Amino acid sequence: MSKADWIVLIITLTGIIAYGLYKSRTSKNMEGYFLSDRSMPWYLVLLSIMGTQASAITFLSAPGQAFTDGMRFVQYYFGLPIAMVILCITFVPLFHKVKVFTAYEFLEKRFDLKTRTFTSFLFLLSRGLSTGISIYAPSIILSSLLGWDIFWTNIVMGGLLIIYTVSGGAKAVAYTQQLQLLIIFIGMFVAGYCIVHYLPEGVGFMDALKVSGASGKMNVITTGISSKGFDWKDKYNIISGVIGGFFLALSYFGTDQSQVGRYLTAKGNTESRIGLLMNGLVKVPMQFLILLLGAMLFTFYQFNSAPVFFNKAVADKAMATPYKDSLVRIGKRFDEQQLVQQQLSKNYILQKKENYKDSLRDGSVKMNAIQKEYKTVLKKALPADDTSDTNYIFLRFVVDFLPKGIVGLLIAIIFLAAWGSIAAALNSLASCTMVDFHLRYSGNKYDSTNLEQCAEEYKASKYYTLAWGIFSVITAEFATGMGSLIEAVNILGSLFYGVILGIFLVAFYLKKVGSNAVFIAAIIGELIVITFFLLDKYEIIGLGFLWLNVVGAVAVVLLSLLLQLFLKKQTKLST
Repeated sequence: MSKADWIVLIITLTGIIAYGLYKSRTSKNMEGYFLSDRSMPWYLVLLSIMGTQASAITFLSAPGQAFTDGMRFVQYYFGLPIAMVILCITFVPLFHKVKVFTAYEFLEKRFDLKTRTFTSFLFLLSRGLSTGISIYAPSIILSSLLGWDIFWTNIVMGGLLIIYTVSGGAKAVAYTQQLQLLIIFIGMFVAGYCIVHYLPEGVGFMDALKVSGASGKMNVITTGISSKGFDWKDKYNIISGVIGGFFLALSYFGTDQSQVGRYLTAKGNTESRIGLLMNGLVKVPMQFLILLLGAMLFTFYQFNSAPVFFNKAVADKAMATPYKDSLVRIGKRFDEQQLVQQQLSKNYILQKKENYKDSLRDGSVKMNAIQKEYKTVLKKALPADDTSDTNYIFLRFVVDFLPKGIVGLLIAIIFLAAWGSIAAALNSLASCTMVDFHLRYSGNKYDSTNLEQCAEEYKASKYYTLAWGIFSVITAEFATGMGSLIEAVNILGSLFYGVILGIFLVAFYLKKVGSNAVFIAAIIGELIVITFFLLDKYEIIGLGFLWLNVVGAVAVVLLSLLLQLFLKKQTKLST
């Protein structure tokens, strides 16, 4: 990066941190540290919800996802608006009514301590691991820009986040996220403008969409149905998006403390509900536009030279191995095919020749095959390195083509997105550890009038935030080679979210089901989900990860009903 880029980057980041810490003044107790004294207006709740979900992975990996697989990933979010309505009707009023710190406190009131502890443990495990992946995402940028080993960039990025989150608490997270999202939207708009601006003369925005569409990248709606019937292994289609996406969104926003904690900071029911409903309206078009950047970037590289592999650091490293000659030969074949593809794209747009459409698609398939061959050789050359470059596609464009200063702004955007979501996650992990384990098992009850106790709990809360920050950094060190990060983090969540949601559905809607039935059902349900995941991984069956959320939730509900009948009969027989 240039000197101007570094100046923009440093000023943006330090300004955001200073603002967040300045606005983070709250009561020195748990309610202030974790819930901002329950004082947030609806628009801050909305921005905090969006900022927590829109991590660096969203802005770093999503354009690459659309570049390689098209726009169909947007269907993943189609169930979200429906989930927001259900949350506003059921979840939000109950959580506010019982005045909980964490969602899992409610489960002890409804069931018992073991159910609360088990559910909170599942959350801590899933969120702790996914936060490590979220730290790894911006570490990729530092590693690429500075040439550092990813081991050290994880430590640097994680260390900055820990200091920021431990110092500020929930209020710092909420107030910085409003600025973060503003800067993020400006930066992404600038990136989109530059992509279109750098297209050849005579090729406009609508022309770019035509090229993306001809190459199969504008596949916004897919059914997942072929001549053989519905493909359960297909990850993203309208059916899995609406049904599986609904279950995932309901669990994430309704039972994941990193999101529940955002709307528990609100002044009351109305503010929480407006924040959630607005999120349901805004999230789908926002994600559509981010993915559209990737589709447009694909078109950009149909008229401009693209690297055969987008992670420059790994590609350069491979050139120092005995596989250099093989990689060079494959690279030349890719460049030759790319020249053919560029000419086809120009003919398709400038000469308005529709018969080039099939040729464009065939050319994309050939280029993909060459890139796959390159990655195979690359893996032989560097067995320990990550040979998936999906997460580097947008970053490579930013560094190679954008003007000085704008590069620094867009890199700052990815850092800011990381800080917002990871800070919220660390805050929620600490709150669950403090409330669901520390206070609950120590026998102490939260008392805002006991100033000495409040001071001790406030201090302990910061230590737990620090501990989870260290855990997440350690997890980030093992995140290499996970492929598309936006997929990886959602697959990880889907291993747990369905079961957690099932427990809450039983709590809300099946009043006659007792604690023992739901506890056993949850354990069996989790084993079922893991079994389905492994069967899919080893290609024994085919099941897209979104369906794991449905499997987990339905398994817990049905098993709870069956076990309750069995336990009831056992009780009658024993009496």
